[in-house]
Amino acid sequence: MSNKVKNHALRAGTITAGTALLLLMSSPAFALTRDDGDDPGPGLSVVQTLGLYVATPIVLFLIIAGLVMLGDKSRKAKKS
Repeated sequence: MSNKVKNHALRAGTITAGTALLLLMSSPAFALTRDDGDDPGPGLSVVQTLGLYVATPIVLFLIIAGLVMLGDKSRKAKKS
């Protein structure tokens, strides 16, 4: 094996090991232990979750894109 291939393999192994170590260190070890005064409230339904994390960002993206396109069209109309 050439020296270049060895260096790439070493770099890939180091990055993989480092990523795995960081993921293990950030795992929620005590997530099930309740703190004093912890009151999480009711969970979200599937429809609420999809609306909050899927539909809302898409709608916001479409609104912002529409406003940008309207602004661009009005600027082009003024130039001609």
